Amino acid sequence: MSDKALAVGHIPSGLFIVTTVDGDKKDGYLASWVQQVSFEPLVVALAVKAGRPGYDHIMSGKPFAINIVGEHETQFMRHFWKGYEKSPFGEIPHEVNEQGGLVIKDAKSAITCKLSSKSHPGDHEVVFAEVLASNVFESEAKPKVHIRKSGLDY
Repeated sequence: MSDKALAVGHIPSGLFIVTTVDGDKKDGYLASWVQQVSFEPLVVALAVKAGRPGYDHIMSGKPFAINIVGEHETQFMRHFWKGYEKSPFGEIPHEVNEQGGLVIKDAKSAITCKLSSKSHPGDHEVVFAEVLASNVFESEAKPKVHIRKSGLDY
């Protein structure tokens, strides 16, 4: 393991389920690289690798949601840890908000946004997305925090 990657893994991040909905197709994946990057307009950044569920949808500029996992409820997260063959949304309480974000009701909160720009600095693309709306489901819950063993793996 690279010595330079050890401390990079110690950068704390939240855990998120990024979701998309396109007609009847609902997709989602587990993400940990999400951060606010602007106040005006309100913009967040997330790293996404080509081939992830919903990747094409996000890159097309359609609305998507970033569901913030809270410590109060993490069971829905297991569906997204290693991917899935059959959509888990039949088991997970969710709704599509008026902005088109698929929000998970067991999450702490959710942010609906859409692509405003992107960059490709390495093996992931960094998406800059303007916030369209937010939903808060558990305001008192603490966000789930993730620390990696190394900067070379999720």
